[in-house]
Amino acid sequence: MSLVNRLLKLVKRHETPALGPDDPGLAIVAEAFDPAVADSAVLAGSPAWVAAAPAVLRHHLLLPPDRLAEAASILAQDGYELREQSPSGELTSVLAVRVQVLDALHCAQERSRMAGLAQRLGGDALGWDALQPEPTA
Repeated sequence: MSLVNRLLKLVKRHETPALGPDDPGLAIVAEAFDPAVADSAVLAGSPAWVAAAPAVLRHHLLLPPDRLAEAASILAQDGYELREQSPSGELTSVLAVRVQVLDALHCAQERSRMAGLAQRLGGDALGWDALQPEPTA
C-alpha cells in the first residue's frame, strides 16, 4: 500500500459522518424571521452556532399549492429539498432544506433568493433557521 493510500485511509477513518436534515439531536442554533435584522447579526448573536460545522438550513416559505412542484424543481438544482408542512389558507407552508456550512454572506444571498422565488411563484418567504447537533456532554 502506498503512502498516499495509507494517508487517505487514515483521513477517511477520522472524518465526521455527514449531517442529514433528519438526524436526531439537532437543535435550532440561529433563526432569522425579521427582515430588518441582518443575517450577520443573527449569526453573531447565536452562541450555539458553530461557524465551521455544517448546519441544516431551512427556509420557511408560503407557496401556492399548484406551484409546489415547480418550486421543488427549481430548488433541487441547488441541492434543496422542498418539504410540505401544512396548508395555511390559500398557501401551503413549506421548508426548503439543505445542509451547508453557514456564513453571513451566503445566508443573506439565500434569503434574498428565496424571497425572489416565493414572490415569483405568488407566495412569501418568512425567514430561515439553522440546526446543528446539540453538543455532547
